[in-house]
Amino acid sequence: MSGEDCFKILDKIFEPKNNQKIEDIKGYTIKYGTIKNGNKIIDEVLVSYFKKPKSYTTENMCEINSHGGNIIVKQILELCLRNGAELAEPGEFTKRAFLNGRIDLVQAESVIDVIHAKSEKEANTGIKQLEGWLSKEIAQIKKEIMDVMVNIEVAIDYPEYDVDDVTISQITDMLNSVEDRLLKLEKSFDSGKIIKEGIKTAIIGKPNVGKSSLLNAILKQERAIVTEYEGTTRDTIEEFVNINGIPLKLVDTAGIRDAKDEVEKIGINKSKEIASEADLVIAIFDSTKELSKEDKEILEIAKNKNTIILLNKIDLQSKIDENNELLKKTTNSIIKISALNHIGIEDLYEEISRMFNLNEINFDNDLIITNVRHKNLISKSIENIKKTKESIQNNMPLDIIAIFIKDILEDLANITGEMVTEDIINEIFAKFCLGK
Repeated sequence: MSGEDCFKILDKIFEPKNNQKIEDIKGYTIKYGTIKNGNKIIDEVLVSYFKKPKSYTTENMCEINSHGGNIIVKQILELCLRNGAELAEPGEFTKRAFLNGRIDLVQAESVIDVIHAKSEKEANTGIKQLEGWLSKEIAQIKKEIMDVMVNIEVAIDYPEYDVDDVTISQITDMLNSVEDRLLKLEKSFDSGKIIKEGIKTAIIGKPNVGKSSLLNAILKQERAIVTEYEGTTRDTIEEFVNINGIPLKLVDTAGIRDAKDEVEKIGINKSKEIASEADLVIAIFDSTKELSKEDKEILEIAKNKNTIILLNKIDLQSKIDENNELLKKTTNSIIKISALNHIGIEDLYEEISRMFNLNEINFDNDLIITNVRHKNLISKSIENIKKTKESIQNNMPLDIIAIFIKDILEDLANITGEMVTEDIINEIFAKFCLGK
């Protein structure tokens, strides 16, 4: 519970073993006792006390730690509500922390990033945002702009002093510096998108070439059905796996062939659609057979994509290898594997890391943007920098140039939430779950 009356409500339902007045209880302490409904004991609990302003929301807060179990938790929750508490909206605790000024909007959004993290690197990136790395960078950029805005305001207010030439020079230097910093942040979103959303990877190939065996080998479990019969996979199978700390969204698709079965045809069309939208295509071929008409169709699908070709069943007699001209025309990334015997899987991981420069991303020291809202506002501020530069080139008066610079400041303020609208705030916190 959080709010002005949370200790009053707690006092009605909690009986501590050593009773004290609330004024005598220190913040950041835990008391043992029982939750009671009248004279009936509901559970033995530990209650944590947090006194304003030193709490998550900056309000008075308490946390009731019960033995768990749906019945007990539900009874305690109903007791709180019956005695004057209200059920929190999604993200309301973090929203209050933001509205009360303890954290900015970037830090608030990072809470949900940490909660939903699918990999250690994504969690670490969220923690860095929660610690305020991006907020500090935005604050420094804004200060750089404001230092020049002071001179602009002086030049506008006191036109009798001939300072235009000096001011324009300062503005141009500032714009170039700020643009460089923002472009670096914008570019980091390429890595941030991979960290947050993962690499959408389509596994394509003819029936029975080993797609499902490959999926099982990567996941190290029997996730897909493997049989000697063609056309076993009718629909897509999706799984996440971490490669060097980056989530790989693997999609095992239906085998591509000239199918007669209507259901299989739907699955094959879906396979082609997924491959066209994927960040990475893993095209797998049976190395014991010459390339067929269907294989050539698969190579066409994989052309002009980030593609890795896998020549499967290398433990048997091969008829095609990495020197095949048709394969080399599609991609230089050709790896020999045995999906059934888990041979070459590590080579595949290394090639994915190389292809997406995963080893070059400095997750510990680089500031990486993962939030599309932040990226869009940074891109918008870069556009406004360009407009400001154009206004200077067109010899516009200082007061017009100042308007464009204020637009840049507004874009940056929207990132941290200083000027953001209530609708955007509500939209952001609606994505949270209850109790966060």
